[in-house]
Amino acid sequence: MTAQMKRNSTAEWQAQDRQHLHPFTDNAELGKIGARVIAKAEGTYLFDSDGNKMLDAFAGLWCVNIGYGRKSIADVAHAQLLELPYYNTFFKTTHPPVAELSKLLVEMTPRQFNHVFYGLSGSDANDTIVRMVRSYWNLKKQPKKKTIISRWNGYHGSTMVAASLGGMTYMHELADLPLPGHAHIKQPYWYGDGGSMSPDEFGLAAAKALEDKILELGADNVAAFIGEPIQGAGGVIIPPATYWPEVQKICKKYDLLLIADEVICGFGRTGYMFASEPFKIEADFMTLAKGLTSGYMPLSAIMVADRVAEVLNSCGEFNHGFTYSGHPVSCAVAIENIRILRDEKMVENVHDVTGPYLAKRLEEFRDHPLVGEVRSMGFVGAIELVKDKKTHKTFEPLGKVGTICRDHCVKNGLIMRATRDTMLLSPPLMWTTGHIDEFMKLAKVALDATAKDLGL
Repeated sequence: MTAQMKRNSTAEWQAQDRQHLHPFTDNAELGKIGARVIAKAEGTYLFDSDGNKMLDAFAGLWCVNIGYGRKSIADVAHAQLLELPYYNTFFKTTHPPVAELSKLLVEMTPRQFNHVFYGLSGSDANDTIVRMVRSYWNLKKQPKKKTIISRWNGYHGSTMVAASLGGMTYMHELADLPLPGHAHIKQPYWYGDGGSMSPDEFGLAAAKALEDKILELGADNVAAFIGEPIQGAGGVIIPPATYWPEVQKICKKYDLLLIADEVICGFGRTGYMFASEPFKIEADFMTLAKGLTSGYMPLSAIMVADRVAEVLNSCGEFNHGFTYSGHPVSCAVAIENIRILRDEKMVENVHDVTGPYLAKRLEEFRDHPLVGEVRSMGFVGAIELVKDKKTHKTFEPLGKVGTICRDHCVKNGLIMRATRDTMLLSPPLMWTTGHIDEFMKLAKVALDATAKDLGL
């Protein structure tokens, strides 16, 4: 902390923070109680301004894949700030970090991707993709193909277009969304919506909802389908094995572009560098952010398939971009972040050792009176809390029990996220089996305390 920060107390920071409008927060309520002040981080631990230590089981916001406090990242950022702190990539200009990162990303991603466009967040990246999709079909002389289909409860960002792509109704209600040109279908959520169907049967039924929506709208009016390989903010919804192959067949049948939103899943989160690999998704666009820099600097990247880039490159100038597209410091940090992931074999370790160990340990919670379902893939997982384990019946009002459990987690030194009544985890990839054991102890304390509050 800086000298100025050391002079301040928690109460002083909270008072100053009341001028700050927080994202996804009831700011009126927060103004009454004061924000939790996170002052320091090391490895996988956070320290608040009162010195309390917390195990971060959520990697910041799905993003700090390499853990906190990496000196080499700071060194690279410092060197780049001295060498070239900023320059734009407009008007036929580039710089070494963006050129080198572009080559690296092309080498890492599936073979159809040989072109990259940069932004600062997953939200602006998905906004950009919508513009590229519309430009593509206009150039292909099919201007009616405008509508993009996505899933209820999917999340693709919080800007006007990205929130329209997403299927979070509480976000739509805030600002008269979705915008025209967006449609939504059911999510592949077998535990909640599968009923008597097997997972494979439900996967096909959920995919058929895409075809039904295309036929309802008219294939000549539908431009693309976007989906997260695993829905993250929606509750870590891992689709059945039959889902993505069928979705891809439908996209090809009706000539839709396919967008894989890998903002959460990318850079090792699932035990693969990208989740498109295990799900065998051959997309036309791939949205990257979060783990691209492990959150150390803002950066997003859009991987554009050759067949799309060839069309877009035929139009002359592509009149779109941001002041900070391909920011040199962010790109330098991304390169070092990827080096760490590779040199320390973090993705391989999650795939072979820690991911399977986490899955095995999570199974222990199935016997807990509150837990109806546990699910995970690599280092992304969910513990779903239900009122009736046999019928999968949820608590009412939905979200209250998840909030109680989340608060018990924080009180006992554990950071997890609650989506409705599902506890989500997304730990740094540098976790060991020892960290997983520590997590299990802390999570059980929170689950038991929540059950006690409910009289179970």
